[in-house]
Amino acid sequence: MPRPDVEQWQTIDDEACLGAIEVIEAVGKRWNGGILLALARGAERFSDIMAVVRGLSSRLLAVRLRELEHAGLVDRVVVHTMPVSVRYQLTAQGRDLLGALQPIAGYAARWRVAPTHPDAAPRTDADVASEPR
Repeated sequence: MPRPDVEQWQTIDDEACLGAIEVIEAVGKRWNGGILLALARGAERFSDIMAVVRGLSSRLLAVRLRELEHAGLVDRVVVHTMPVSVRYQLTAQGRDLLGALQPIAGYAARWRVAPTHPDAAPRTDADVASEPR
């Protein structure tokens, strides 16, 4: 007998399933989730994003921002100052996607452990609160 939380997925039509796959692939591509969350947290400039998403090269950040822009999740805004500056921001579609990322962030806060730990248990609010910042 299927679990109730799985049954709902069995009634989704092929087109909706393909759409979900496209979104998951866009967000799930390495670094894209971090870039979206950096923008959600207020990063606007290329260097701001680089500072938040550690380990990401500037070349790859440029590629990923173009992909996210093409997917309709990020806008690239040229500010006509001297010198010209570029800002990035979430589109309405990108902001809407944050609602789907919220449960993932909660899941990560509860379950994130050292990669070598085989018997991970959910972390409690007290565990998270006691960690150094």
